[in-house]
Amino acid sequence: MRIATGTVDLLLFKSKALHWASGFEVCAYLDSNGFSDPYSKFETLLAIGIKHSVRCNEGSAFEELDTFRKKNPGFVLGFFSYDLKNETEELASQNADHLHFPELYFFVPKHVLLFKGAEIEIISDDAGKIFDAIKSYPELESKTPTNVAIKARFSRDEYITTVKTIQQHITRGDIYETNFCQEFYAENCVLQPLDVFVKLNRVSPTPFSAFFKLNNKYILSASPERYLAKRGERLISQPIKGTAKRGIDKAEDEHLKTELKNHPKEQQENVMIVDLVRNDLTRAAKPGTVRVEELFGIYSFEQVHQMISTVTCIKNEALSDVQAIKRTFPMGSMTGAPKVSAMRLMEQYERTKRGVYSGAIGYFGPDDDFDFNVVIRTIFYNAENRYLSLQVGSAITHNAYPEKEYEECLLKAKAIFEVLGCNL
Repeated sequence: MRIATGTVDLLLFKSKALHWASGFEVCAYLDSNGFSDPYSKFETLLAIGIKHSVRCNEGSAFEELDTFRKKNPGFVLGFFSYDLKNETEELASQNADHLHFPELYFFVPKHVLLFKGAEIEIISDDAGKIFDAIKSYPELESKTPTNVAIKARFSRDEYITTVKTIQQHITRGDIYETNFCQEFYAENCVLQPLDVFVKLNRVSPTPFSAFFKLNNKYILSASPERYLAKRGERLISQPIKGTAKRGIDKAEDEHLKTELKNHPKEQQENVMIVDLVRNDLTRAAKPGTVRVEELFGIYSFEQVHQMISTVTCIKNEALSDVQAIKRTFPMGSMTGAPKVSAMRLMEQYERTKRGVYSGAIGYFGPDDDFDFNVVIRTIFYNAENRYLSLQVGSAITHNAYPEKEYEECLLKAKAIFEVLGCNL
């Protein structure tokens, strides 16, 4: 069923659709917030209800998903946990897990809504009933302000000391660069997850935002980063390394963008990860096809400027889509170089299991394409044990200033702190 957007209030219909969908046990909402690039296929995708699903912890998760995908060639949505690294490499996850998300979850939805240009498409056996249900859904009143008491796993001094210790590993040559992550959390937290997501998406609109409900577990994401997409025979990865704050006016904003683009430390971070992504893609590529299409591109978002590069290749036709993902997972921007050594070292110095944070959320489509984000700038909430978590990371190199890296973490979390009504 296709509906011309001129016949409905698009923003109101989209809001009602998301609120209606959140009443189901499972739903996934992927919103580009008006950002577009050569690889965009739609503005918004909303998947509702479960026909079939696969839920796995580490062991054979990729293989189970591969089988599941082959049996279900239509829309399939879900997430990969960062800790599936333990399937791709000889690694382990020993840090505390307070959220208890599965390592992998994908589902075939009962209903799909696609918002694209001047049209809304409803893919469902009951498309007419779905449209009527959404159109007649009541407009919701705004909720009371959120006020969450956030704690930190690292004090500022502990973080700085740990970064200096990590830099000693870099000096010894154990690694060249790593992404060191810290958790901010709240216990006994009562939250209205959808209300918080709507606020976050308004305060920090990003091209890979996501709301994911899995029973009593919620993911509220304002991610600006694409991990991996497939368009036809091509794979596309767009790692982010390099962050700067927004200016108070246009002149300062342009100055900060230029400073970011030409900053030696930010370029060093970015090019190391580009090399890592190039290497990862060779494991899934037709030989000789890996290309860097853009290096050090500067992109602006509501809260920050980011340095983003684009790496592409032609997918090895002997590999399934899931196998191609497995060979490049986890994404280089959240690991470091050398990749395995950096992941092993961060397991030693981080204090929380990453879980879905720095994993990926996205979809496989009926046209055999797929698109997955990098799960950063994201709130996780377990409504059963009332635990809320957000993690932020920063790239640590030999030339990094630990105090500035700590401030960068706070900058990345600024929008989340704002919508949660907390200050650190």
